[in-house]
Amino acid sequence: MKGFLMVGVIFAFAILIVPALLVTGFSGGNALDSAPVSVRGSQATVETTKEQTGTNDKKETKPATTYELPTEAQTVSVFRSTTEMIEEVPLEEYIIGVVASEMPASYEMEALKAQALTARTYYIRQILDGADLELPEGADVTDTVMHQVFKNEAELKENWGSDYDWMMSRIQKAVYDTEGQIITYEEEPITATFFSTSNGYTENSEEYWPNEIPYLRSVESPWDLESPRYKDVREISAGEFQELLQVNLPDGEVGEIVSRTTGGRVAEVKIGDKTFTGRDIRDKLELDSSDFDWSRNGDTVVIETRGWGHGVGMSQFGADGMAKAGNDYRDIIHYYYQGVSIVEAATVLAQTDFGKNS
Repeated sequence: MKGFLMVGVIFAFAILIVPALLVTGFSGGNALDSAPVSVRGSQATVETTKEQTGTNDKKETKPATTYELPTEAQTVSVFRSTTEMIEEVPLEEYIIGVVASEMPASYEMEALKAQALTARTYYIRQILDGADLELPEGADVTDTVMHQVFKNEAELKENWGSDYDWMMSRIQKAVYDTEGQIITYEEEPITATFFSTSNGYTENSEEYWPNEIPYLRSVESPWDLESPRYKDVREISAGEFQELLQVNLPDGEVGEIVSRTTGGRVAEVKIGDKTFTGRDIRDKLELDSSDFDWSRNGDTVVIETRGWGHGVGMSQFGADGMAKAGNDYRDIIHYYYQGVSIVEAATVLAQTDFGKNS
């Protein structure tokens, strides 16, 4: 079992607890929003044709590998949630399946490359962290938002249909062009969190999760204001609102937004004699974002949100906007993750017990 090979590997930064629900990307799931140990991403919701992307139907051919990982790191053991079986997948094929599931293939190539780095970094950190008690024996990761969403070739062909060739060609190029590269901070793989769309700013890690992580700092992300997922309005009955939050609403009122975070999301609200964080409200009401305003319209509570996702780390829509403005994937990574380096995974693994024992 691969987990036993990682004994003794200790990271400098704290590991955060992953509850049942986490983020929102274009896939719309919430399972990775709980802690930055997990990553969130997205699946395309807007159709884009081959003519719009300027690609052709020719699939990429994998280039010769220019780096060498320890044998145990070259194959990913993925627990398939539907079949409840473990599927053994070559590492870079796994990254292809993740990027294809977590970001629209129509996004700019440099944004797709940045996504490839987050996916590869997540996996390398996962195996270095060691055994996960929530994983079935023999598995490195699941194929859900508990870790990273993964679909194999057959599943992607079914999902993409006649668009499979040009979409797969783009994803393969992004992965092969960045093959072996991961993101590190102080020579250790980072917690490469990402999300769909910000409210115009990303969030400091400690203002959404318990721990302060030095490279997950709030930065401006103005490209997101053009995202189709930037704004949403939800109406909920006062009765359901009270039941979900276990509160009693004052007549004609909702509650007071007491403070906001550095990134402009709700930090604290008071409803009657109860206090909640913005994240509490987002989780309990299943809102797109913790940046919200609300009002009362008779027996209805109207909630307007800005952004989609937890807001910590890389904005996928922002990455696409940066790429359209001429930035490459390295610029994107260094912008959304402060003070990091892009290095070969083999270099990092060689310095660990994992690399020495393989």
